[in-house]
Amino acid sequence: MILTEFFGLFSLSAFSMWGFLMTFFFNVFVYSLDVKRGTTLLLSSFIMMISYTLSDYFYTWLSMRDSIYLDWALYDVATIAALICIYKIIDKTTPSFLYLIIGLSINSIFFFCMYLDIYIFENKEPWFLWDVYTYTVNFIDLVMIVVLIVDRDFLGLHKLKSKTLSYFKSNDTHKLI
Repeated sequence: MILTEFFGLFSLSAFSMWGFLMTFFFNVFVYSLDVKRGTTLLLSSFIMMISYTLSDYFYTWLSMRDSIYLDWALYDVATIAALICIYKIIDKTTPSFLYLIIGLSINSIFFFCMYLDIYIFENKEPWFLWDVYTYTVNFIDLVMIVVLIVDRDFLGLHKLKSKTLSYFKSNDTHKLI
């Protein structure tokens, strides 16, 4: 919780929203230069910008309900669904797509865990999960912003995915014998 104490919830939320807005503008510029056409990069950055703008902490702070973590988890699930729909329509992707899907999945799991901890189990005392949640969600948001700009596999997730899939495919061929 040291991040929220130092920066505050509003400024961390505003930073993420601003970051996705800037990545969208950057990708509009790149698209207009005809560098990255025919991929999901522009639409992915647009979906992420819309999602983070609609789920901004300021807007959920004005909400009548008290369960913002559940709202954020549902926003992330809806964003994953929108990204997958765009991928199915265009059928071309960029390295950033896998990062977005994994990042949003991890974030939604943490949001749901925080919802369970605070609203279902009614825990009011900060503990280890709260600190892990704060650092992980903000780090993943930063990684998603960076990956939408650089559009590279800088953490090696695609290599890990390829090795994992090839391992399981090689085991399937041995089972057939």
